Amino acid sequence: MSQYIAMNRFLVIPENEEAFQKRWLDREVLLKTVPGFVSFQFLKGPEKEGARLYASHTVWDSYDAFVAWTQSEQFRQAHAGAGQGRALTAGPPVFEGFSVLQNVTV
Repeated sequence: MSQYIAMNRFLVIPENEEAFQKRWLDREVLLKTVPGFVSFQFLKGPEKEGARLYASHTVWDSYDAFVAWTQSEQFRQAHAGAGQGRALTAGPPVFEGFSVLQNVTV
């Protein structure tokens, strides 16, 4: 079984960047309590179309572990206020999921 990477991309207008970052960085991270969770990265990217690109990047032991997370109580708690964050972004998040074919580490 291969690892699975789940990513959400967000476009954030410049005046909302600080609030958007704070919302992510100050939250309780419930992922650590979920079986199959490997790692999480909160990424800040380049400016694109007058907004800043951000991404959440989560690595899972398997696709099944990711699906179990999306059906968990921790997921419901983590996303309870998600609608409030939409005002900080230029549109809804864009989800992308990937099965890992190769993983090279140190």
